[in-house]
Amino acid sequence: MLSKDVLRSWLRKPWIRVILAGWIMIKVYDLVFPFEKNISYSVQIKDQNGELMHAFLSADDKWRMYAELGEITPLLKKTFLYKEDKYFYYHPGVNPFSALKALAANLIHRETVSGASTITMQVVRMMQPRPRTLKSKLIEAWNAFRLERRYSKDEILQMYFNLVPFGGNIEGVRSASVLYFGKPPRLLSLAEITTLTVIPNNPAYLTPGKKGSRRLLGERNKWLKRFGKSRLFPEGVVEDALEEPMEAARREAPRKAPHLALRIRKEYPSDHIIAASLRQPVQSQAEALVNNYVNRIRSLGIHNAAVLVLNNETMEAEGYVGSADFGNPFDGGQVDGVRAIRSPGSTLKPFLYASVFDKGLAIPKSVINDVPSNFGGYEPENFDMKFKGPVTVEFALANSLNIPAVKLLRQLEIKSMIDQLKKAGFRTIDKQADGLGLSLILGGCGATLEELTRMYAMFARRGRYSGVKLVKGSVKDAPGVPLISEESAYLVTQILSQSDRPDLPNSFHNTYRLPRIAWKTGTSYGKRDAWSIGYNKRYTIGVWVGNFSGKGVPELSGANIATPLLFELFNTIDYNSPKDWFARPAQLELRKVCSHTGDIPAEGCTDIVNGEAIIGVSGFRRCEHLRQVFTDAAGKISYCAHCLPAGEVSKKSYPNLSPELIAFYNYAKIPYPKIPPHNPGCDRIFVEGAPVIVSPQEGTEYHLQAGKGTEIQLMCQAAQDVGSVTWLVNDRVLKKAPPSQPVFLEPPSGVVKISCADDKGRNTDVVIFTRRFF
Repeated sequence: MLSKDVLRSWLRKPWIRVILAGWIMIKVYDLVFPFEKNISYSVQIKDQNGELMHAFLSADDKWRMYAELGEITPLLKKTFLYKEDKYFYYHPGVNPFSALKALAANLIHRETVSGASTITMQVVRMMQPRPRTLKSKLIEAWNAFRLERRYSKDEILQMYFNLVPFGGNIEGVRSASVLYFGKPPRLLSLAEITTLTVIPNNPAYLTPGKKGSRRLLGERNKWLKRFGKSRLFPEGVVEDALEEPMEAARREAPRKAPHLALRIRKEYPSDHIIAASLRQPVQSQAEALVNNYVNRIRSLGIHNAAVLVLNNETMEAEGYVGSADFGNPFDGGQVDGVRAIRSPGSTLKPFLYASVFDKGLAIPKSVINDVPSNFGGYEPENFDMKFKGPVTVEFALANSLNIPAVKLLRQLEIKSMIDQLKKAGFRTIDKQADGLGLSLILGGCGATLEELTRMYAMFARRGRYSGVKLVKGSVKDAPGVPLISEESAYLVTQILSQSDRPDLPNSFHNTYRLPRIAWKTGTSYGKRDAWSIGYNKRYTIGVWVGNFSGKGVPELSGANIATPLLFELFNTIDYNSPKDWFARPAQLELRKVCSHTGDIPAEGCTDIVNGEAIIGVSGFRRCEHLRQVFTDAAGKISYCAHCLPAGEVSKKSYPNLSPELIAFYNYAKIPYPKIPPHNPGCDRIFVEGAPVIVSPQEGTEYHLQAGKGTEIQLMCQAAQDVGSVTWLVNDRVLKKAPPSQPVFLEPPSGVVKISCADDKGRNTDVVIFTRRFF
């Protein structure tokens, strides 16, 4: 340690004071006039492998694409340093020898012929442009010293490679490499690198173009010969570079995945390099397929489509196509179809069926009636306007039948379904929750392609929900949140992978490379939206086809319009998919069930099949398909226990049909085994099996115009043994009629009680409310 006396003696020396004062002045100057490095860069969207997919102009409208020094190849760095500043790593920001040499040359020629600017000084000039005067030169030299004190040599060189001008609004080596050669700097040849080194000397004169390219070629070759003469590069390498044709030409910036690029730029406003989840081959193939496909169907009046490709393991979006042509404003090309809220049609049904399986309400072999039904005034119909009668649950899902789906939703309860959809990330449904009804399952709600594709990926992920990753590393890899069981996911997958179904497209025979997939189609009301979403172990792909204007098209359907595109995508993107399929969960069992109900066989059941069931969840209800009936020997009269005669009687089994199924059979004129009329001499009062009033529904409120004679329809469904029913209004007889015959009523105002009594004395009541307006 220096003693205080020695320190004082040093401080008394004038030259020490000058140095110290200078150092303090520099520090104060830096504090008062800081050298700010405020550079705005172009936003670059790269794929998951670092390939540039999309680029945006910087805030000052420059193509200034940032590059780390590590991305600059040694060859490129060596070439630029040799030409621009051989002693860059040795001078303090200003090269005094070069400055003296330039001064002498300028004095001899009596004009500025050499500037002696180092790379550091060039960086200063690019960051703080000034007129080319002696005063500006001195300021640049001063700021070059300051820059060298603040940043390392590599940091300054990196600034240079990001700011050096290449003509027009192109700045930086990466920008020039991409926009002049269509490739990143690491792939440039010596000839291409040399081309880039000469452009900054006179960008306006040497910019690639018709005339500029000839001048640029001459300048490039001149410097290549200098490199060879100085032995900077081997002679053979230089000769090969001289033979290389001039390929520099102004190119458009990459414009892949424009919808996703705009989206993530908005979500990450402070980042100028964003690593998207996309894979360039998948994205390019998806964009080309969508564009070509829409061009083929445009004559039908269908102008757009959107596609989302998810990697099931990582939940990364490897393909994201928001529209068929982003540059087409007439068809809404800039609308992002992946996020557009549309009617989902039938695409929510698999989630409903999985929830039903998990609640133990049904198994795939359970039987449900597809017959005309009234749900409080809501009377849905199937896509083909036909009814199938009794069908299995798996058949109902595979054939996308509407009435079984509505019945199951009512059984599951709407609130339960909505709560599940909320957990699965359906934001619009969350907002609409209070106004949603049974039509939800047929598309009476709003959803996006992203939400639906994410939901189907959950089936491929064994029931686990996870958000979509649009940016690499944006969400931590996680197994996801279980929303449905692995067992129900597998059961739904098996149903949706069946090929014996009506929604196979007409072009299915052309899909010879199609990997095994499970898929579901959907068509919205008015034929405005066509959906097809499929998955296998590797990918989940969602497809929407339609018009952003909402215009319906008669030919539009999920099966014949959206599914062909889905199959083309799987054929192209996943043609080499692994052959293995989803493993069958251990908690599934094969049980014997009656084919007529899907329930555990009773004593008289003869049609037995195997049915998948979830151990400990699926119910064990005993089959009640058959009903034992006592009849006379001729089979003309049936008896109950109350009136059973002592003589000879027969015991026969009859189908135990529900009133709605009997009504359907009668309506469709389908024959069925009928129980003989009950003993007319029986005085028993029947309690069970009362008629079901299907119209009007309990609690319905009617607003009827006064004086118009407006009538409402009365309809019921009755048991097999009923020959006639009597309708009553406020306990006064209205009319006697067969059970299947509609009766019409002009109701009084106020509270109205409507009753239906069958010929066995059983009756049912409903109460409605009517109001008259003028």
